[in-house]
Amino acid sequence: MSDEPQPHEPDPSLYEPAESLDPDESPDAFEEIVGEETDRDPDLAVIEAGSRTLRAQAGPPQPDVVPGRPEDPEVDRALREVEEALATRWGETKLDPSVQRIAALVDVLGDPQRSYPSIHITGTNGKTTTARMVEALLSAFELRTGRYSSPHVQSVTERISIDGAPVSAERFIETYRDIEPYVEMVDAQQDYRLSFFEVLTGMAYAAFADAPVDVAVVEVGMGGRWDATNVIDAGVAVITPISLDHTDRLGDTPEAIAVEKSGIVKPDATVVLAQQPVEAASVVLKKAVEVDATVAREGMEFGIVERQVAVGGQQLTLRGLGGEYPDVFLPLHGAHMAHNASVALAAVEAFFGIGRQQARALDIDVVRQAFASVSSPGRLEVVRTSPSVVLDAAHNPGGAQATAEAVSEAFDFSRLVGVVAPSAGKDVRGVLEAFEPLFAEVVVTRNSSHRAMDVDELAAIAVEVFGEERVQVEPRLDLALEEAVTLAEEEGEYAGAGVLVTGSVITVGEARLLLRGRR
Repeated sequence: MSDEPQPHEPDPSLYEPAESLDPDESPDAFEEIVGEETDRDPDLAVIEAGSRTLRAQAGPPQPDVVPGRPEDPEVDRALREVEEALATRWGETKLDPSVQRIAALVDVLGDPQRSYPSIHITGTNGKTTTARMVEALLSAFELRTGRYSSPHVQSVTERISIDGAPVSAERFIETYRDIEPYVEMVDAQQDYRLSFFEVLTGMAYAAFADAPVDVAVVEVGMGGRWDATNVIDAGVAVITPISLDHTDRLGDTPEAIAVEKSGIVKPDATVVLAQQPVEAASVVLKKAVEVDATVAREGMEFGIVERQVAVGGQQLTLRGLGGEYPDVFLPLHGAHMAHNASVALAAVEAFFGIGRQQARALDIDVVRQAFASVSSPGRLEVVRTSPSVVLDAAHNPGGAQATAEAVSEAFDFSRLVGVVAPSAGKDVRGVLEAFEPLFAEVVVTRNSSHRAMDVDELAAIAVEVFGEERVQVEPRLDLALEEAVTLAEEEGEYAGAGVLVTGSVITVGEARLLLRGRR
């Protein structure tokens, strides 16, 4: 029997008749809805949804879904040993654009990535949240999932999830020890040792095969064509919105970046394509033609029919590949999250063959249940109240613009103070300009990473964008958070005050630890 993954044969009970699936139906009306859905009057949205301050909707702190350090000292020691071993390897910012080493590793591991079907996700923004949504949908349909995503917010174990939760520290350690001899074998044969990301990718693929999972949801680390994850042969390739980021490695135009990201599109796959700049979409469509892949485009074959702001999130009507899905509650804020949901739904439909072999919709009740359960740590995440403190991992201008629009739409702040700590090498000016209309003041700082941007350099740019009187400088993140809270509470605006911490995933992870009192 072949060890290639067999086409997934879904249970017919998972489907319901499509409410509208006329192949000759003109898409014009639907495209108008999709094109206009983000232009909704924000004042009208506020009136319809009522008061939506962070303090009102956050309530008591929720249980954390991100693992901290292990409680058992011996397990913690063993995990630190693994982390230290991984840290001796090339980091994620030092790359040799080749899949040669990872291909050699999975070969000696017996090609574990071939033992299950995969959904592969690339793009500039929205990858992790989309992956979480895909995972939630597949789990709701009683499939055992594995999810590989990066970077992590607090713990490296977050990167490998099985059954919707990060693997335990014990399992992470065991997986590393299992593949360590093979890693050393490949290291000895290659010009360069396997990188941090390549070893983690091998660990994820091995862990998924060992579980075993029914389907893997795999997020690209960077680009696509030469990314370590690209040794899988995914039947569904998802491309979230493409914009400028990592331009030194991927290219300085959306078109050039799309060339790299379209490298995950494999022969006879289905490409689920989020709304893109025209030049980027053209590249992906050309690649799909070359490899005989099927394309489902947001705004054409699927999309958002209706979106309404609601307390704690938003209410959606989505049009998928098999019909409409009304009254879907998504407990995440912002138009960009609604678009992520639309893309995730289409990806799962494509995985089940809807739009190609099947002309039926998924069970609406299961879809609603799945989306209602979605969380996305570090993405407009409220971590405390009085005043409200929100964390968001936006680290490029596109992400920052989406976050700024979401905060303006969903939260009723009378005074918002920013805490910004980006990594070096990013378009920091573009990020600050996106937030300038939103922040009354900004505290610039740095996280503990060696990649953190110099605070004085950051402050100089911030002064140019905000003006000197609106910029505070505090080199330590913990003190920066305290300063931002104090500034937010000034001028008697305590009830409507807020703090937004942003700039990088590392900053968000460290702020989470500080604000939640974790070890």
